[in-house]
Amino acid sequence: MRRDVFAEEHELFRNEFRRFAEAEVAPRVAEWNRAGCTDRDSWRRLGAAGYLGASAPEAYGGAGGDFLFDAIVIEELARIRAHALMVSLHADICMPYLVAYGSPAQQARYLPGAIAGEILLAIAMTEPAAGSDLAGIQTRAVRDGDHYVLNGSKTFISNGQICDLVIVVAKTDPAADPPHAGMSLFLVDADTPGFERGRNLEKLGLKGQDTSELFFRDCRVPAENLLGAEGGGFAMLMAQLQQERLCIAVGSVASSRRALEDTIAYVVERRAFGRPIAAFQNTQFVLAELASEVEIGQAFVDKLLAAHVRGDEIVAEVSMAKYWTTDLQKRLTGECLQLHGGYGFMSETPIAGDYADAAVQPIYAGSNEIMKIIIARRLGLG
Repeated sequence: MRRDVFAEEHELFRNEFRRFAEAEVAPRVAEWNRAGCTDRDSWRRLGAAGYLGASAPEAYGGAGGDFLFDAIVIEELARIRAHALMVSLHADICMPYLVAYGSPAQQARYLPGAIAGEILLAIAMTEPAAGSDLAGIQTRAVRDGDHYVLNGSKTFISNGQICDLVIVVAKTDPAADPPHAGMSLFLVDADTPGFERGRNLEKLGLKGQDTSELFFRDCRVPAENLLGAEGGGFAMLMAQLQQERLCIAVGSVASSRRALEDTIAYVVERRAFGRPIAAFQNTQFVLAELASEVEIGQAFVDKLLAAHVRGDEIVAEVSMAKYWTTDLQKRLTGECLQLHGGYGFMSETPIAGDYADAAVQPIYAGSNEIMKIIIARRLGLG
């Protein structure tokens, strides 16, 4: 079905990227899942082809397009199950901080390499004792002459093993009231003394995507690597979360659609009691309901994509989309696994990977419980 949110130029881009992804990305997915990490050459290939800076400024090597081009990259990577390749984190979540708040010197130093796939990005918010409650972070940054000295630890950091630059959330004023007023953001190069990577964490799903602990032990960061103004970290984070949560919703619908399509193909071919599983009314009802929900979710996400590109403030709406689409993805993959029977429980069956990968969707980028709190507040309920 034609999606009105995309123009002809977007669809031409989709066709080009789909060919690239099938030729250059899809053959590496199994290897990444075994290794627990992606390879840097693949990132460079993406950068050289122009797929890491679709909406980045042309002055630094980007294409200068709108976010719809980025959404297409998210959808097409989901279609080939390349969940390990966190292009969205790098290009749509981390890079916008540099574009929106970076000084001219910071942008000139980091953006060309990030767009080329030479400088890989990560953002470090979550800590062992602080997840959804960002105000509870304990990482400290103390000014010392021309540097800030960082001490603390982060966990569950995507791209943590391969990143070259980390946007670190730290407290510069732990006595600030309210607490979030004392948070600042820092650009920390991975070769900075005092910065250490911990282990690559073993996860239920997203096997090929590296997720790490990070440690800062008297890590001296040049003062010019402060991003924006001291104490402005929380406001910057809140301003960028709209796009982050929209990214999650885009990927969830695309992943749900792929799992559904594969399941439909399976039940048509698989036979039980002398006829295809697709011939049973229960199978038909389950898949009819799931197909309806995928289309409903797609319509809502497309509406939000158009609004986001216009520059509308849609915090409540993207919170709705993030929680609803990720809940759908988690439930849909479970229903589809059930229709695969025993084969669905086999790790080599794609739906098993879909099921495991979906588990984290309602958790990261703000848990779905937090999304409901945001929505309730926007409704004037708290």
